[in-house]
Amino acid sequence: MDDRESSREKRTTPARGYGEGVGAWYWIGVSAGLAAAFAVFVSGLAGFFRPFRAHYLVRAFVLLWLGFLIGIAIRSWETGGWPDAVAGALAACLVFLGAVVIVEGAFRRGGTRLGLAVLMAAIALIVAGIAFIPAAGFVEAVAIPALALRLRSTQPERYAGLRTLAKD
Repeated sequence: MDDRESSREKRTTPARGYGEGVGAWYWIGVSAGLAAAFAVFVSGLAGFFRPFRAHYLVRAFVLLWLGFLIGIAIRSWETGGWPDAVAGALAACLVFLGAVVIVEGAFRRGGTRLGLAVLMAAIALIVAGIAFIPAAGFVEAVAIPALALRLRSTQPERYAGLRTLAKD
């Protein structure tokens, strides 16, 4: 009997090293990753509604608050605290500003509005899935803006195509 009771006690106690602290940083990363995914999706919509592109800073500010709300929702659902909301807000704003650079570069090279909106929605789903990998949400929140900065410095103005042959 003593062996059964001790085995039950062992099963109900959490495994060593997986306490509340690990859960907190995990959910902070998830909130940053989900906010990043939402920002990627909104950047695709911003490209689809291209005549309104002057309002990117307004959209970034709105995404700051929406990322904050994503963090609050995760905070109320799982372990964590205010860092969830702050990570969601910062990730949404930074990733949106980075993803818009990528979308604008694709437009400069001849991308279509609907095609880019669909691609960015698919990428947002992938980013949301990756957000649930431990620590990947933090990486997404930093990597997407870093990629945008790198791409911005190496982007050509516009693909010349057959126009180069027509200059006789």
